[in-house]
Amino acid sequence: MPRYYEDKPDGGACAGVKEDLGACLLQSDCVLQEGKSPRQCLKEGNCKVLKYSFFECKRSMLDARSRFRGRKGY
Repeated sequence: MPRYYEDKPDGGACAGVKEDLGACLLQSDCVLQEGKSPRQCLKEGNCKVLKYSFFECKRSMLDARSRFRGRKGY
């Protein structure tokens, strides 16, 4: 489950989303039952919402407007 800001890990702006994405992939049926790597499962489309959130977080770091206003959500 997402941790949001309660136990925010150190290591950058998107570290919380990255940690949640990794946990989602490791707990997915693709990894546990089929024995595939998390990278293969991510390419197949597992954890789409967290993947998109991580992409948006990384993209917002490059956007000049959000650098001043702050990141949205998460």
